[in-house]
Amino acid sequence: MNKKICIVYTHHKLGDLIWQLPYIKAISEYYNQSVDLILREKTQAKKILKNEKYINNINYNNFRKGIFYWIDVWKLVQIYNQNKYSHVYILDKVNKPAIAAKIAGIKNIIGPGIGNQKKYLTTDIFLNDDDWKLNYSEQSKKLLKLHKVNLNNPYPQLDFDTKEFNQRNSDLLLNGRKIAFGVDSFEDYKMWYEEDFVKLAELLHKKNMFDYVYLVCGPDKSHIAKKIIKISKKNYFIDCSKKDLTGVITAIKNSQFYVGNNSGPLNLSAALGVESFGLIVNDAISELKYSKIQFITPKNYKDNTWIRDRKNMKTLTPDTVFNFIENRVK
Repeated sequence: MNKKICIVYTHHKLGDLIWQLPYIKAISEYYNQSVDLILREKTQAKKILKNEKYINNINYNNFRKGIFYWIDVWKLVQIYNQNKYSHVYILDKVNKPAIAAKIAGIKNIIGPGIGNQKKYLTTDIFLNDDDWKLNYSEQSKKLLKLHKVNLNNPYPQLDFDTKEFNQRNSDLLLNGRKIAFGVDSFEDYKMWYEEDFVKLAELLHKKNMFDYVYLVCGPDKSHIAKKIIKISKKNYFIDCSKKDLTGVITAIKNSQFYVGNNSGPLNLSAALGVESFGLIVNDAISELKYSKIQFITPKNYKDNTWIRDRKNMKTLTPDTVFNFIENRVK
C-alpha cells in the first residue's frame, strides 16, 4: 500500500507554525515524499510555504470551539476521506483532528497523546502527561524521537523566490539601505515602547547604518507604526501595517537586518536567512534555542521567566540594543 501523509497543526500564530517546519520536513524525509498539511487560515501558510518542496498541498481548517466544533470535525473528515491518507500526524495535543481521523478510519493516527487525545490514536507510543510543560517545539521533537523519525536540522528555514512578491509590493523597493523594525506582537507585554524604537533609529542613523526603516506590524496594530512616525518627525520610516504577508516578506528580505519584538515576523525573518535581533525581556530565550535569532536582553535578565507587564520592557534601553547591533552588524 502506498503511503500518503497528512500533518495537522492547529495553532494560529505564524511564529508557532515556523517553529514546526523542521519537524514537518523531518516527517517528509522519513517517508521520502512530500506531505500534505492542515493548518489555520490565519497562518497564511499557502503564501509562505509555496516554495517548500517537501510540502505537497495545504488545506485550511479554523479549529473553532463551541457550536462550530463538530462542523470543523466534519470538515476534517471530508478532507481525510477525499485524500485517502494512510497516516495522520498531529503536532499538538488537540483532540479534534484525532477524532476526525478516527471517524474517517485512518489506519495510522499519531500525536502527542497528552490528555484525552491518546484515546483516539492508533499507537501506544506517545508523550506522558507531564510533557504538556514542554513548549510546542520540544513536544514535537520528543514525539518524532519516540517514533524513530530523525531530525537532521532543528532550525526553521524558508526557501523563497521573492520576485513575485517584489512585483506586488514595488512601492517598498526604494533606493538605499533598508532595515526593518518589528514593532508589534500578539501579546502586548512583549512589545518594546514606541519611543524606544524612535531613539534606536536615531542612534543607528547617526552611524549611517540605514536610509530607510520598514515598520513591520499587523493592521490591527497600525496605530503603533503611526505613533512612531508621529513622535519621530522623520521621513525615513516606511509604514508596512497595511501590507499583507507578501509585503511583510518583501520588506524583510530587502532589509540588511531586522530588529523586533518576540513575534511571528521575528521568527519569519530568521527563517528567511536575514540577520535578526530579538528584543527579549518578558519571556524565555530557552523557547527559541533552535533559532538563529540573536537575542538582546537587559542587564540581570533571567531565562525561563515570564513577566506579563509591558512596563518591564523599559529595562531594555535603546543604548543597550544599539551597542549590541553595532558590534555585530557587518
